[in-house]
Amino acid sequence: MTENVRVRFAPSPTGPLHIGGVRTALFNYLFAKKHNGTFVLRIEDTDQTRYVANAEKYIIDSLEWCNIPFDEGPGKNEKFGPYRQSERKDLYKKYADQLIGSGWAYYAFDTAEELDAHRKNHEEQGKTFIYNWHNRLKLNNSLALSADEVAAKISAGEKYVIRFKTPQDETLILQDEIRGTIKVETNTLDDKVLFKSDGMPTYHLANIVDDHLMEISHVIRGEEWLPSLPLHELLYRAFDWKAPKFAHLPLILKPVGKGKLSKRDGDKLGFPVFPLEYTNEQTGDVSRGYKEDGYFADAFINMLAFLGWNPGTEQEIFSLEELTEAFDLARVSKSGAKFSPDKAKWFNQQYLQQKSNEELTALFLPILEEKGISTYKDQAEKVVSLIKERATFVADFWELSSFFFENPSEYDAKAVKKQWKDTTSELMQELIEVISNIENFSIENAQTEIKGWITSKEIGFGKVMQPLRLSLVGKLAGPDLFEIMTMIGKEMTMTRIQNAINALS
Repeated sequence: MTENVRVRFAPSPTGPLHIGGVRTALFNYLFAKKHNGTFVLRIEDTDQTRYVANAEKYIIDSLEWCNIPFDEGPGKNEKFGPYRQSERKDLYKKYADQLIGSGWAYYAFDTAEELDAHRKNHEEQGKTFIYNWHNRLKLNNSLALSADEVAAKISAGEKYVIRFKTPQDETLILQDEIRGTIKVETNTLDDKVLFKSDGMPTYHLANIVDDHLMEISHVIRGEEWLPSLPLHELLYRAFDWKAPKFAHLPLILKPVGKGKLSKRDGDKLGFPVFPLEYTNEQTGDVSRGYKEDGYFADAFINMLAFLGWNPGTEQEIFSLEELTEAFDLARVSKSGAKFSPDKAKWFNQQYLQQKSNEELTALFLPILEEKGISTYKDQAEKVVSLIKERATFVADFWELSSFFFENPSEYDAKAVKKQWKDTTSELMQELIEVISNIENFSIENAQTEIKGWITSKEIGFGKVMQPLRLSLVGKLAGPDLFEIMTMIGKEMTMTRIQNAINALS
Protein backbone atom coordinates (compact mmCIF):
# COMPACT_ATOMS: atom_id res chain seq x y z
CA MET A 1 0.00 0.00 0.00
CA THR A 2 1.73 3.15 -1.21
CA GLU A 3 -0.73 5.79 0.00
CA ASN A 4 -0.28 7.51 3.36
CA VAL A 5 -2.56 5.49 5.64
CA ARG A 6 -4.46 7.54 8.21
CA VAL A 7 -7.36 6.01 10.14
CA ARG A 8 -9.48 7.37 12.95
CA PHE A 9 -11.43 6.08 15.91
CA ALA A 10 -14.22 8.56 16.58
CA PRO A 11 -16.29 7.64 19.66
CA SER A 12 -18.97 9.79 21.25
CA PRO A 13 -18.34 10.60 24.94
CA THR A 14 -21.79 9.52 26.07
CA GLY A 15 -20.73 6.83 28.55
CA PRO A 16 -18.29 3.93 28.93
CA LEU A 17 -16.62 2.44 25.87
CA HIS A 18 -18.36 -0.82 24.86
CA ILE A 19 -16.11 -3.69 23.77
CA GLY A 20 -17.57 -3.24 20.28
CA GLY A 21 -16.01 0.21 20.27
CA VAL A 22 -12.71 -1.18 21.55
CA ARG A 23 -12.78 -3.77 18.74
CA THR A 24 -13.29 -0.94 16.21
CA ALA A 25 -10.35 0.96 17.74
CA LEU A 26 -8.22 -2.21 17.66
CA PHE A 27 -8.90 -2.94 13.98
CA ASN A 28 -8.10 0.68 13.11
CA TYR A 29 -4.90 0.47 15.15
CA LEU A 30 -3.81 -2.82 13.57
CA PHE A 31 -4.52 -1.54 10.07
CA ALA A 32 -2.56 1.66 10.71
CA LYS A 33 0.45 -0.14 12.19
CA LYS A 34 0.42 -2.81 9.46
CA HIS A 35 0.82 -0.05 6.86
CA ASN A 36 3.11 2.27 8.86
CA GLY A 37 0.21 4.69 9.16
CA THR A 38 -1.32 6.96 11.79
CA PHE A 39 -4.05 6.10 14.28
CA VAL A 40 -6.13 9.17 15.13
CA LEU A 41 -8.53 9.64 18.06
CA ARG A 42 -11.33 12.15 17.46
CA ILE A 43 -14.01 12.86 20.04
CA GLU A 44 -17.38 13.30 18.33
CA ASP A 45 -19.25 15.33 20.93
CA THR A 46 -21.64 17.33 18.76
CA ASP A 47 -24.59 15.88 20.70
CA GLN A 48 -24.15 17.91 23.87
CA THR A 49 -27.42 16.64 25.37
CA ARG A 50 -25.84 13.18 25.84
CA TYR A 51 -22.34 14.36 26.79
CA VAL A 52 -20.86 12.67 29.90
CA ALA A 53 -18.05 14.54 31.62
CA ASN A 54 -15.75 11.62 32.49
CA ALA A 55 -16.36 9.61 29.30
CA GLU A 56 -13.48 11.07 27.26
CA LYS A 57 -10.94 10.24 29.97
CA TYR A 58 -12.43 6.76 30.19
CA ILE A 59 -11.97 6.28 26.42
CA ILE A 60 -8.33 7.37 26.54
CA ASP A 61 -7.58 5.30 29.67
CA SER A 62 -9.15 2.26 27.98
CA LEU A 63 -6.98 2.60 24.86
CA GLU A 64 -3.89 2.97 27.05
CA TRP A 65 -4.74 -0.14 29.10
CA CYS A 66 -5.33 -2.11 25.90
CA ASN A 67 -1.90 -0.97 24.69
CA ILE A 68 -3.39 0.56 21.53
CA PRO A 69 -2.73 4.27 22.21
CA PHE A 70 -3.56 6.86 19.56
CA ASP A 71 -0.84 8.66 17.61
CA GLU A 72 -2.82 11.87 17.16
CA GLY A 73 -5.68 13.22 19.19
CA PRO A 74 -6.68 15.49 22.07
CA GLY A 75 -3.49 16.81 23.65
CA LYS A 76 -1.18 14.66 21.52
CA ASN A 77 0.52 15.56 18.22
CA GLU A 78 -2.29 17.94 17.30
CA LYS A 79 -1.31 18.27 13.64
CA PHE A 80 -4.94 18.64 12.51
CA GLY A 81 -6.47 19.77 15.81
CA PRO A 82 -8.56 20.45 17.64
CA TYR A 83 -9.75 16.83 17.89
CA ARG A 84 -13.00 17.45 19.76
CA GLN A 85 -15.85 18.29 17.41
CA SER A 86 -17.36 20.73 19.92
CA GLU A 87 -14.17 22.79 19.56
CA ARG A 88 -14.47 22.73 15.75
CA LYS A 89 -18.12 23.78 15.49
CA ASP A 90 -17.35 27.18 13.98
CA LEU A 91 -15.89 25.65 10.82
CA TYR A 92 -18.85 23.38 9.94
CA LYS A 93 -21.29 26.18 9.08
CA LYS A 94 -18.98 27.30 6.28
CA TYR A 95 -19.22 23.88 4.65
CA ALA A 96 -22.98 23.70 5.13
CA ASP A 97 -23.26 27.10 3.43
CA GLN A 98 -21.01 25.85 0.63
CA LEU A 99 -23.48 23.03 -0.07
CA ILE A 100 -26.35 25.53 -0.06
CA GLY A 101 -24.47 27.63 -2.61
CA SER A 102 -23.73 24.69 -4.89
CA GLY A 103 -27.33 23.44 -4.78
CA TRP A 104 -26.52 20.26 -2.82
CA ALA A 105 -28.39 21.41 0.30
CA TYR A 106 -31.33 23.62 1.28
CA TYR A 107 -32.86 25.41 4.26
CA ALA A 108 -35.82 23.64 5.88
CA PHE A 109 -38.10 25.63 8.20
CA ASP A 110 -40.52 22.81 9.05
CA THR A 111 -41.37 22.79 12.75
CA ALA A 112 -41.38 19.62 14.84
CA GLU A 113 -45.19 19.91 14.99
CA GLU A 114 -45.49 20.16 11.21
CA LEU A 115 -43.29 17.14 10.64
CA ASP A 116 -45.16 15.17 13.30
CA ALA A 117 -48.45 15.96 11.56
CA HIS A 118 -47.03 14.70 8.25
CA ARG A 119 -45.90 11.47 9.91
CA LYS A 120 -49.30 10.85 11.49
CA ASN A 121 -51.05 11.58 8.21
CA HIS A 122 -48.86 9.03 6.42
CA GLU A 123 -49.38 6.44 9.16
CA GLU A 124 -53.15 6.78 8.81
CA GLN A 125 -52.72 5.93 5.13
CA GLY A 126 -50.44 2.99 5.93
CA LYS A 127 -47.38 4.81 4.60
CA THR A 128 -44.02 5.91 6.02
CA PHE A 129 -43.15 9.59 5.88
CA ILE A 130 -39.78 10.24 4.19
CA TYR A 131 -38.54 13.78 3.59
CA ASN A 132 -37.03 13.55 0.10
CA TRP A 133 -37.51 14.11 -3.65
CA HIS A 134 -41.17 13.06 -3.76
CA ASN A 135 -42.45 15.68 -1.32
CA ARG A 136 -39.76 18.29 -0.63
CA LEU A 137 -41.28 20.81 -3.08
CA LYS A 138 -44.52 20.69 -1.03
CA LEU A 139 -42.85 21.29 2.35
CA ASN A 140 -41.64 24.35 4.24
CA ASN A 141 -38.16 24.79 2.77
CA SER A 142 -36.06 26.95 0.47
CA LEU A 143 -36.80 24.69 -2.51
CA ALA A 144 -40.52 25.46 -2.26
CA LEU A 145 -40.22 29.12 -1.13
CA SER A 146 -39.01 32.16 -3.06
CA ALA A 147 -35.59 33.66 -2.31
CA ASP A 148 -37.28 36.66 -0.69
CA GLU A 149 -39.40 34.44 1.56
CA VAL A 150 -36.32 32.51 2.64
CA ALA A 151 -34.37 35.70 3.34
CA ALA A 152 -37.27 37.09 5.36
CA LYS A 153 -37.54 33.95 7.49
CA ILE A 154 -33.82 33.95 8.23
CA SER A 155 -33.84 37.71 9.02
CA ALA A 156 -36.75 37.20 11.40
CA GLY A 157 -34.69 34.63 13.31
CA GLU A 158 -36.94 31.75 12.33
CA LYS A 159 -35.35 28.43 13.22
CA TYR A 160 -34.17 26.21 10.39
CA VAL A 161 -32.08 23.16 9.63
CA ILE A 162 -29.99 22.52 6.55
CA ARG A 163 -30.89 19.33 4.68
CA PHE A 164 -28.93 17.47 2.03
CA LYS A 165 -30.58 17.40 -1.40
CA THR A 166 -30.35 13.75 -2.39
CA PRO A 167 -30.18 13.16 -6.16
CA GLN A 168 -33.24 11.60 -7.81
CA ASP A 169 -33.43 8.50 -10.03
CA GLU A 170 -29.83 7.38 -9.59
CA THR A 171 -28.25 4.02 -8.75
CA LEU A 172 -25.21 4.41 -6.52
CA ILE A 173 -22.44 1.83 -6.92
CA LEU A 174 -20.57 1.80 -3.61
CA GLN A 175 -17.48 -0.14 -2.58
CA ASP A 176 -16.81 -1.54 0.87
CA GLU A 177 -13.47 -3.15 1.71
CA ILE A 178 -15.25 -5.94 3.61
CA ARG A 179 -18.63 -6.26 1.90
CA GLY A 180 -17.65 -5.61 -1.70
CA THR A 181 -20.00 -3.81 -4.12
CA ILE A 182 -23.21 -2.32 -2.74
CA LYS A 183 -25.98 -0.86 -4.93
CA VAL A 184 -28.41 1.73 -3.58
CA GLU A 185 -31.26 3.56 -5.31
CA THR A 186 -31.17 7.24 -4.35
CA ASN A 187 -34.99 7.45 -4.49
CA THR A 188 -35.08 5.34 -1.30
CA LEU A 189 -32.93 7.81 0.64
CA ASP A 190 -34.21 10.68 2.76
CA ASP A 191 -32.81 14.20 2.78
CA LYS A 192 -30.79 14.03 5.98
CA VAL A 193 -30.32 17.02 8.25
CA LEU A 194 -26.72 18.21 8.01
CA PHE A 195 -26.94 21.26 10.26
CA LYS A 196 -29.25 21.53 13.27
CA SER A 197 -31.24 24.50 14.47
CA ASP A 198 -29.00 24.78 17.57
CA GLY A 199 -26.04 25.71 15.38
CA MET A 200 -24.36 22.32 15.62
CA PRO A 201 -23.67 19.98 12.71
CA THR A 202 -25.06 16.47 12.66
CA TYR A 203 -22.70 13.51 12.65
CA HIS A 204 -23.03 13.21 8.87
CA LEU A 205 -21.63 16.63 8.03
CA ALA A 206 -19.10 16.86 10.85
CA ASN A 207 -17.48 13.48 10.28
CA ILE A 208 -17.17 14.01 6.51
CA VAL A 209 -15.58 17.42 6.96
CA ASP A 210 -13.28 16.20 9.71
CA ASP A 211 -12.21 13.09 7.81
CA HIS A 212 -11.36 15.26 4.81
CA LEU A 213 -9.48 17.91 6.79
CA MET A 214 -7.62 15.28 8.81
CA GLU A 215 -6.68 13.46 5.58
CA ILE A 216 -8.24 10.17 6.65
CA SER A 217 -7.50 7.50 4.03
CA HIS A 218 -9.66 4.66 5.39
CA VAL A 219 -12.84 4.79 7.46
CA ILE A 220 -13.10 1.55 9.44
CA ARG A 221 -16.24 1.64 11.54
CA GLY A 222 -19.14 -0.45 12.84
CA GLU A 223 -21.85 -2.02 10.72
CA GLU A 224 -24.44 0.32 12.24
CA TRP A 225 -23.05 3.08 9.98
CA LEU A 226 -23.53 1.09 6.77
CA PRO A 227 -26.93 2.73 6.03
CA SER A 228 -25.12 6.11 6.14
CA LEU A 229 -22.60 5.11 3.47
CA PRO A 230 -24.69 6.36 0.49
CA LEU A 231 -25.10 9.82 2.05
CA HIS A 232 -21.43 10.03 2.97
CA GLU A 233 -20.30 9.06 -0.52
CA LEU A 234 -22.70 11.66 -1.96
CA LEU A 235 -21.33 14.31 0.40
CA TYR A 236 -17.81 13.65 -0.88
CA ARG A 237 -19.15 14.06 -4.40
CA ALA A 238 -20.95 17.27 -3.44
CA PHE A 239 -17.75 18.77 -2.03
CA ASP A 240 -15.72 17.44 -4.96
CA TRP A 241 -13.39 15.69 -2.50
CA LYS A 242 -11.73 12.29 -2.86
CA ALA A 243 -13.58 9.86 -0.60
CA PRO A 244 -11.66 7.56 1.73
CA LYS A 245 -12.05 3.81 1.45
CA PHE A 246 -14.80 2.45 3.69
CA ALA A 247 -14.91 -0.78 5.70
CA HIS A 248 -17.86 -1.70 7.91
CA LEU A 249 -17.13 -4.18 10.69
CA PRO A 250 -19.64 -6.87 11.69
CA LEU A 251 -21.62 -6.57 14.90
CA ILE A 252 -20.57 -8.33 18.10
CA LEU A 253 -23.57 -10.50 18.90
CA LYS A 254 -25.06 -11.77 22.14
CA PRO A 255 -23.77 -15.16 23.37
CA VAL A 256 -27.06 -16.68 22.19
CA GLY A 257 -26.22 -15.38 18.71
CA LYS A 258 -29.14 -13.06 17.96
CA GLY A 259 -28.98 -9.31 18.49
CA LYS A 260 -26.20 -6.89 19.35
CA LEU A 261 -24.27 -7.52 22.57
CA SER A 262 -25.39 -5.11 25.30
CA LYS A 263 -24.60 -4.24 28.91
CA ARG A 264 -27.82 -5.99 29.87
CA ASP A 265 -26.46 -9.25 28.45
CA GLY A 266 -23.35 -8.91 30.58
CA ASP A 267 -25.36 -8.12 33.71
CA LYS A 268 -27.65 -11.07 33.08
CA LEU A 269 -24.97 -13.64 32.26
CA GLY A 270 -22.24 -12.34 34.58
CA PHE A 271 -19.51 -10.91 32.36
CA PRO A 272 -18.28 -7.36 31.65
CA VAL A 273 -18.91 -5.54 28.36
CA PHE A 274 -16.57 -2.63 29.12
CA PRO A 275 -12.74 -2.69 29.19
CA LEU A 276 -12.47 -0.81 32.50
CA GLU A 277 -14.78 -0.49 35.47
CA TYR A 278 -17.07 2.51 35.02
CA THR A 279 -18.93 4.57 37.60
CA ASN A 280 -21.92 6.58 36.43
CA GLU A 281 -21.39 9.91 38.17
CA GLN A 282 -25.10 10.71 38.09
CA THR A 283 -26.52 7.45 39.43
CA GLY A 284 -23.50 6.01 41.21
CA ASP A 285 -23.99 2.71 39.34
CA VAL A 286 -20.78 0.75 38.81
CA SER A 287 -20.28 -1.35 35.68
CA ARG A 288 -17.72 -4.14 35.67
CA GLY A 289 -14.57 -3.96 33.57
CA TYR A 290 -12.29 -6.61 32.10
CA LYS A 291 -9.27 -5.10 33.83
CA GLU A 292 -10.87 -5.20 37.28
CA ASP A 293 -12.28 -8.69 36.62
CA GLY A 294 -8.71 -9.90 36.33
CA TYR A 295 -8.19 -10.15 32.58
CA PHE A 296 -4.76 -9.43 31.14
CA ALA A 297 -4.86 -6.63 28.57
CA ASP A 298 -3.05 -8.73 25.95
CA ALA A 299 -5.50 -11.62 26.44
CA PHE A 300 -8.46 -9.23 26.17
CA ILE A 301 -7.09 -7.76 22.92
CA ASN A 302 -6.33 -11.21 21.47
CA MET A 303 -9.91 -12.28 22.25
CA LEU A 304 -11.38 -9.14 20.66
CA ALA A 305 -9.32 -9.57 17.50
CA PHE A 306 -11.02 -12.91 16.86
CA LEU A 307 -14.50 -11.38 17.02
CA GLY A 308 -15.09 -10.93 13.31
CA TRP A 309 -11.56 -11.63 12.03
CA ASN A 310 -9.50 -14.76 11.56
CA PRO A 311 -5.94 -15.25 10.32
CA GLY A 312 -6.80 -18.16 8.04
CA THR A 313 -4.66 -20.53 10.13
CA GLU A 314 -5.15 -22.69 13.24
CA GLN A 315 -3.17 -20.24 15.39
CA GLU A 316 -5.25 -18.48 18.07
CA ILE A 317 -2.70 -16.94 20.44
CA PHE A 318 -1.21 -13.77 18.94
CA SER A 319 0.91 -11.06 20.47
CA LEU A 320 -0.01 -7.51 19.44
CA GLU A 321 2.95 -7.51 17.06
CA GLU A 322 1.78 -10.79 15.50
CA LEU A 323 -1.77 -9.44 15.18
CA THR A 324 -0.40 -6.37 13.41
CA GLU A 325 1.55 -8.52 10.98
CA ALA A 326 -1.36 -10.90 10.28
CA PHE A 327 -4.24 -8.38 10.17
CA ASP A 328 -6.00 -7.98 6.83
CA LEU A 329 -9.39 -6.37 6.17
CA ALA A 330 -9.98 -9.05 3.55
CA ARG A 331 -10.17 -11.60 6.38
CA VAL A 332 -12.80 -9.66 8.34
CA SER A 333 -16.18 -11.41 8.27
CA LYS A 334 -19.34 -9.87 6.83
CA SER A 335 -21.55 -11.66 9.35
CA GLY A 336 -21.88 -10.93 13.05
CA ALA A 337 -19.48 -12.44 15.57
CA LYS A 338 -21.01 -14.26 18.53
CA PHE A 339 -19.41 -13.29 21.84
CA SER A 340 -18.44 -16.19 24.10
CA PRO A 341 -17.72 -15.48 27.80
CA ASP A 342 -16.10 -18.93 28.06
CA LYS A 343 -13.77 -18.19 25.14
CA ALA A 344 -12.79 -14.90 26.78
CA LYS A 345 -11.81 -16.85 29.91
CA TRP A 346 -9.95 -19.40 27.79
CA PHE A 347 -7.81 -16.65 26.26
CA ASN A 348 -6.98 -15.31 29.72
CA GLN A 349 -6.05 -18.78 30.92
CA GLN A 350 -3.70 -19.25 27.95
CA TYR A 351 -1.97 -15.97 28.69
CA LEU A 352 -1.71 -16.77 32.39
CA GLN A 353 0.03 -20.07 31.60
CA GLN A 354 2.52 -18.24 29.36
CA LYS A 355 3.56 -15.77 32.04
CA SER A 356 6.59 -16.55 34.17
CA ASN A 357 6.24 -17.67 37.78
CA GLU A 358 8.06 -14.50 38.78
CA GLU A 359 5.53 -12.27 36.97
CA LEU A 360 2.59 -14.10 38.51
CA THR A 361 4.13 -14.08 41.98
CA ALA A 362 4.42 -10.29 41.82
CA LEU A 363 0.67 -10.19 41.20
CA PHE A 364 -0.07 -12.78 43.90
CA LEU A 365 1.93 -11.20 46.76
CA PRO A 366 -0.49 -8.22 47.20
CA ILE A 367 -3.37 -10.72 47.55
CA LEU A 368 -1.46 -12.53 50.30
CA GLU A 369 -0.70 -9.23 52.01
CA GLU A 370 -4.42 -8.37 51.98
CA LYS A 371 -5.04 -11.69 53.74
CA GLY A 372 -2.51 -10.71 56.39
CA ILE A 373 -0.08 -13.40 55.25
CA SER A 374 3.61 -12.57 55.07
CA THR A 375 5.63 -15.04 53.07
CA TYR A 376 8.96 -15.20 51.34
CA LYS A 377 8.88 -14.45 47.64
CA ASP A 378 10.59 -17.80 46.91
CA GLN A 379 7.90 -19.64 48.87
CA ALA A 380 5.09 -17.81 47.06
CA GLU A 381 6.75 -18.46 43.70
CA LYS A 382 6.97 -22.17 44.46
CA VAL A 383 3.24 -22.19 45.33
CA VAL A 384 2.45 -20.37 42.07
CA SER A 385 4.39 -22.97 40.08
CA LEU A 386 2.28 -25.73 41.64
CA ILE A 387 -1.16 -24.19 41.13
CA LYS A 388 -1.09 -21.92 38.08
CA GLU A 389 -2.07 -24.60 35.56
CA ARG A 390 -5.49 -24.85 37.25
CA ALA A 391 -6.05 -21.07 37.34
CA THR A 392 -7.84 -18.80 34.88
CA PHE A 393 -7.21 -15.58 36.80
CA VAL A 394 -4.62 -14.51 39.35
CA ALA A 395 -7.58 -14.02 41.69
CA ASP A 396 -8.03 -17.83 41.58
CA PHE A 397 -4.64 -18.35 43.22
CA TRP A 398 -5.88 -17.89 46.78
CA GLU A 399 -8.65 -20.46 46.52
CA LEU A 400 -6.24 -22.88 44.85
CA SER A 401 -3.48 -22.39 47.43
CA SER A 402 -4.94 -21.18 50.74
CA PHE A 403 -4.03 -24.52 52.38
CA PHE A 404 -0.33 -23.73 51.86
CA PHE A 405 -0.71 -20.78 54.21
CA GLU A 406 -3.59 -21.67 56.54
CA ASN A 407 -4.78 -24.84 58.25
CA PRO A 408 -8.11 -26.12 56.94
CA SER A 409 -10.95 -24.82 59.12
CA GLU A 410 -13.49 -27.25 57.72
CA TYR A 411 -13.60 -30.43 55.68
CA ASP A 412 -15.63 -31.16 52.55
CA ALA A 413 -18.67 -33.10 53.77
CA LYS A 414 -19.06 -35.29 50.67
CA ALA A 415 -15.37 -36.21 50.70
CA VAL A 416 -15.50 -37.02 54.41
CA LYS A 417 -18.50 -39.29 53.94
CA LYS A 418 -16.79 -41.12 51.10
CA GLN A 419 -13.20 -41.29 52.34
CA TRP A 420 -13.15 -41.18 56.15
CA LYS A 421 -14.11 -44.68 57.28
CA ASP A 422 -14.26 -46.27 60.76
CA THR A 423 -10.64 -47.41 60.53
CA THR A 424 -9.29 -44.17 59.03
CA SER A 425 -8.52 -42.36 62.29
CA GLU A 426 -6.42 -45.28 63.49
CA LEU A 427 -4.53 -45.38 60.18
CA MET A 428 -3.93 -41.61 60.29
CA GLN A 429 -2.59 -41.89 63.83
CA GLU A 430 -0.11 -44.51 62.63
CA LEU A 431 0.80 -42.22 59.72
CA ILE A 432 1.72 -39.44 62.16
CA GLU A 433 4.15 -41.87 63.79
CA VAL A 434 5.65 -42.77 60.40
CA ILE A 435 6.11 -39.10 59.49
CA SER A 436 7.65 -38.26 62.87
CA ASN A 437 10.43 -40.81 62.18
CA ILE A 438 11.40 -39.28 58.81
CA GLU A 439 14.58 -37.35 59.59
CA ASN A 440 15.24 -35.58 56.28
CA PHE A 441 11.72 -34.46 55.30
CA SER A 442 12.24 -34.17 51.53
CA ILE A 443 9.75 -35.12 48.81
CA GLU A 444 11.75 -38.27 47.97
CA ASN A 445 12.16 -39.42 51.58
CA ALA A 446 8.54 -38.73 52.52
CA GLN A 447 7.32 -40.56 49.43
CA THR A 448 9.58 -43.58 50.05
CA GLU A 449 8.71 -43.94 53.74
CA ILE A 450 4.96 -43.39 53.45
CA LYS A 451 4.48 -45.56 50.36
CA GLY A 452 6.68 -48.26 51.94
CA TRP A 453 4.54 -48.20 55.07
CA ILE A 454 1.29 -48.45 53.04
CA THR A 455 2.71 -51.41 51.09
CA SER A 456 3.73 -53.14 54.31
CA LYS A 457 0.19 -52.72 55.65
CA GLU A 458 -1.11 -54.44 52.50
CA ILE A 459 -3.88 -51.88 52.05
CA GLY A 460 -4.93 -49.81 49.06
CA PHE A 461 -3.11 -46.50 48.62
CA GLY A 462 -6.46 -44.67 48.39
CA LYS A 463 -7.31 -45.63 52.00
CA VAL A 464 -4.40 -43.48 53.18
CA MET A 465 -3.72 -40.91 50.46
CA GLN A 466 -7.29 -39.61 50.13
CA PRO A 467 -7.80 -39.05 53.90
CA LEU A 468 -4.30 -37.53 54.00
CA ARG A 469 -5.23 -35.04 51.27
CA LEU A 470 -8.45 -34.28 53.12
CA SER A 471 -6.44 -33.63 56.30
CA LEU A 472 -3.94 -31.30 54.62
CA VAL A 473 -6.21 -29.44 52.17
CA GLY A 474 -9.73 -29.80 53.61
CA LYS A 475 -10.98 -31.23 50.31
CA LEU A 476 -9.90 -33.63 47.59
CA ALA A 477 -8.04 -31.04 45.53
CA GLY A 478 -4.61 -29.53 45.10
CA PRO A 479 -1.25 -30.50 43.57
CA ASP A 480 1.00 -33.42 44.47
CA LEU A 481 0.56 -34.39 48.12
CA PHE A 482 4.25 -34.74 48.83
CA GLU A 483 4.85 -31.26 47.39
CA ILE A 484 2.25 -29.93 49.83
CA MET A 485 3.74 -31.81 52.78
CA THR A 486 7.28 -30.59 52.21
CA MET A 487 6.06 -27.04 51.54
CA ILE A 488 4.15 -26.77 54.84
CA GLY A 489 6.79 -28.78 56.72
CA LYS A 490 6.89 -31.90 58.85
CA GLU A 491 5.44 -30.42 62.05
CA MET A 492 2.53 -28.72 60.28
CA THR A 493 1.79 -31.91 58.32
CA MET A 494 1.47 -33.89 61.56
CA THR A 495 -0.58 -31.13 63.20
CA ARG A 496 -3.07 -31.08 60.34
CA ILE A 497 -3.47 -34.84 60.38
CA GLN A 498 -4.13 -34.72 64.13
CA ASN A 499 -6.64 -31.87 63.64
CA ALA A 500 -8.50 -34.00 61.10
CA ILE A 501 -8.52 -37.01 63.45
CA ASN A 502 -9.93 -34.84 66.24
CA ALA A 503 -12.58 -33.29 64.01
CA LEU A 504 -13.68 -36.35 62.07
CA SER A 505 -13.42 -39.30 64.47
